[in-house]
Amino acid sequence: MHTPRVHPDVVARATERRGGLSVFNRLDPKRTAHIVVDLQNGFMVPGQVCAIDTAREIVPSVNQISAALRAAGGLVVYIQNTFDDVAVASWSTYFDHFCTPERRQRMIDTFAPGAFGHALYEDLEVLPQDLRVPKRRFGAFAPGSSNLHAVLEDRGIDTLIITGTATQVCCESTARDAMMMNYKVFFVADANATFNDDEHNGTLSAMAHTFCDVRDTASMVAMIERATVKAPVPA
Repeated sequence: MHTPRVHPDVVARATERRGGLSVFNRLDPKRTAHIVVDLQNGFMVPGQVCAIDTAREIVPSVNQISAALRAAGGLVVYIQNTFDDVAVASWSTYFDHFCTPERRQRMIDTFAPGAFGHALYEDLEVLPQDLRVPKRRFGAFAPGSSNLHAVLEDRGIDTLIITGTATQVCCESTARDAMMMNYKVFFVADANATFNDDEHNGTLSAMAHTFCDVRDTASMVAMIERATVKAPVPA
């Protein structure tokens, strides 16, 4: 499990600029979506091409956030990294220059629709009302990546909770773009995962600096539950 840490300089700068590290003091669960990024077999199962051991450790926290948000009337969306023919043809910069030929083929084989690696990890608590959205880029909001923005707009969603893997790649890319598309974004420090603490905490610091409200699972669940408490009816 990661030891999350936001760089002290970022904490000081955020405090100077906005009064503290936190950004939002409340959310509306019915306008909130939990975006679970790429918790698929290809990233989770030992021996798979992109296996990240720490990603398996965050699953209980991811499930806890999903359960709390569903109970409050919010939306859970599972994003699935998808390398179909369209992705390979339209994203040649990645496939031709950031992979060896051998890795390129393994990535395509692993994340093709219907492949074992493309499927969601079995320990995730996926319910029938949850949505699944394929994406063809690292960030779910990048042009040509997915229809996530339209899906969220149709449901009146204005707030996102980001969890998943890898912290500094697909999770960070999705969170950055979401904030700049005017979503309120929470980035959960102990429910994102990558290869080591340095990479993980570098992203936490970048997100806390300008892009997201960085919180832990307990704080996130408590905020959701507070939002569902009804004010007492006057006598």
